[in-house]
Amino acid sequence: MNEVIRVGIVGAGLALAGCVSEGQYDAAVKDQQQAHADLQQARADAQRAHDDDLQRAADLAKARAQIDQLNASIEDLQARAAERDKALASMQGSARDLRAKLDGAIAENEQLRKELARLGTNADALLAEKGSLASALSNAKARLEELRRAQAAADARAALFKQLALKFQKMIDAGELKVALRNGRMVIELPNDVLFDTGQTAIKPAGKQALTKIAAVLRTISDRHFQVAGDTDNVPIDTPQFPSNWELSTGRAVQVVHFLLGQGMRPDLLSAAGYGEFDPVGSNEAAEGRAHNRRIEITLQPNIDELVSVPKGT
Repeated sequence: MNEVIRVGIVGAGLALAGCVSEGQYDAAVKDQQQAHADLQQARADAQRAHDDDLQRAADLAKARAQIDQLNASIEDLQARAAERDKALASMQGSARDLRAKLDGAIAENEQLRKELARLGTNADALLAEKGSLASALSNAKARLEELRRAQAAADARAALFKQLALKFQKMIDAGELKVALRNGRMVIELPNDVLFDTGQTAIKPAGKQALTKIAAVLRTISDRHFQVAGDTDNVPIDTPQFPSNWELSTGRAVQVVHFLLGQGMRPDLLSAAGYGEFDPVGSNEAAEGRAHNRRIEITLQPNIDELVSVPKGT
């Protein structure tokens, strides 16, 4: 179209060339060229305006997209804020409930203390009394256990005493010995008249027979220590061999120990002691009492587990 206009203008110029002057023609051509340049400039301005409109439209679309994205973010944040507010409100409600329950428990506890005070009983005193009762119960259980052990040991000693009494029954009936309990210990008592002559330590035949029978029974009792003790009356003795009753009583006990060893008893289970006249079982004021005091005693020593005393406070 631009070429047609230009050709038309040139043709018109040529047509006019024949009837106008050269100066007029040049002016007309110049005007025509200026008009063409102005038209080109107008077209360029229009194109730039069009391009600017397109750019503004693109920028507007981008801005709208950013606005839409921002609106979506705002809506998401608002939703999350609403959930947070809801959760916070719920926690505040739970905290109020817990506080109410705690206040209720404190009030109930205070009411109970007031009630105890009204009845004249202090709660702390009750707790202290409970502790004392628990301690007393523990002590009572301990004493009960000790009593049971003591009873068991006593039962064991009684059973052994009964066993020995049955085994020595014939000798007891014959008056050769006595079996007794003294200070919680079982004692086989043999009168000196059966074992020794006056002021002597040599064992008489009748005494050896009695000791032989005794050793046969004692050998059947395993792991039990025996003490052989000599005792005299208060009649003094003063000989080169026995300056006092101490030497006499001890010498007789040693002789009995040697005889029992000869009958097969273990030496680690035997011991000898002499008490002279200082452990009487009868009165030395009468002949019968003095005869009773002149004796040999074979004592069954208690084992460690039998040394149980009855607890105090029972």
